[in-house]
Order: sequence, then C-alpha cells, then structure tokens
Amino acid sequence: QVQLVESGGGSVASGESLTLDCAISGSIFSLYVVGWYRQSPGKQREMVATLRSDGTTNYLESVKGRFTISRNNARTMLTLQMTNLKPEDTAIYYCHGIQGLAYGRENEFWGQGTQVFVSS
Repeated sequence: QVQLVESGGGSVASGESLTLDCAISGSIFSLYVVGWYRQSPGKQREMVATLRSDGTTNYLESVKGRFTISRNNARTMLTLQMTNLKPEDTAIYYCHGIQGLAYGRENEFWGQGTQVFVSS
C-alpha cells in the first residue's frame, strides 16, 4: 500500500508562487508514475504534471513553463513548484501515484487534496 499526504495549499494573488508537497509512504519503490492532478468546481479532474520513474515529465499545456514537478532522491516527497499563478489555477490539487504489480496489474492511489486559490 501507498499513502499520499499533500500540504502547502493556500490563497495567493495572481502572479505569486506556491509550492505543494506530497509526502509518500509505504511501498514507495513500487510507484512507477507519480503526479499532480487538479479539480475545479464543475470541472473534471485533470492532469497537471506527472513524473515517471525514468525521470520523464509531462505537463498540462497551460502550466508549462510555470509549474515544475520534482521528487527527492528517497522518493518520499513529491513537489510541485507553481509560479506566476493565475486565477484559472484555482482548484483542489491531488497527489497521485500508480503502482505496478505482477502480471501487468496496477493500483492507483490518491491523496486527500489541498486547496489552491488564486485571486485576480
């Protein structure tokens, strides 16, 4: 099992920065993809940034150049650095991980979410 606990959300003004952290515990080395998703009221949850075990990253087009995903060497902390925040970045941000199992099976894990509010 894997546990994901986010922290670092809050309220900021447009143009400011914020850093989100996700503490990862449990079978951390079984996760081959970790990432951040977000969900705004009335909208579907969307991928913000992902980081694969080979170091490959992927970003939502609208956050490219503004957000950076990273992980510490121990793989126990996943970070999302957000700069030049915009009101449309307002959402609940979720930490996410995919665990690879035998025979091609997978498990998904989600954190409880942390609120980010960006005022104009």
